[in-house]
Amino acid sequence: QVQLVESGGGLVQAGGSLRLSCAASGRTFRRYPTGWFRQAPGKEREFVAAVTWSGGTTSYADSVKGRFTISRDNAKDTMYLQMNSLKPEDTAVYYCAVSQFSSVRYNPSDYYYWGQGTQVTVSS
Repeated sequence: QVQLVESGGGLVQAGGSLRLSCAASGRTFRRYPTGWFRQAPGKEREFVAAVTWSGGTTSYADSVKGRFTISRDNAKDTMYLQMNSLKPEDTAVYYCAVSQFSSVRYNPSDYYYWGQGTQVTVSS
């Protein structure tokens, strides 16, 4: 069993930065890839970024590539999402998740554990 708690969301002006954290309980976190997803009102949940269990491989959605950086610290059972150059279209609830597969995945259905989400609002 894994419990995930996101933090770090908030209101920021366009061009600003935020750092999201995802704290996990349970050793399963360290064994599997993890990812960030987001969901804006009226839209489906979409992939943002993912990282392998070792942190050695990362993957990003085209919309955030070059602006967001995903990382993890297995010693602290925590994953991060550094978000720079934020845009109004980045506004959404951001969720962290743990995959049930051994490689990076992009589909929400491939993730077994989810956090409750943290709101990110970017004003223009």
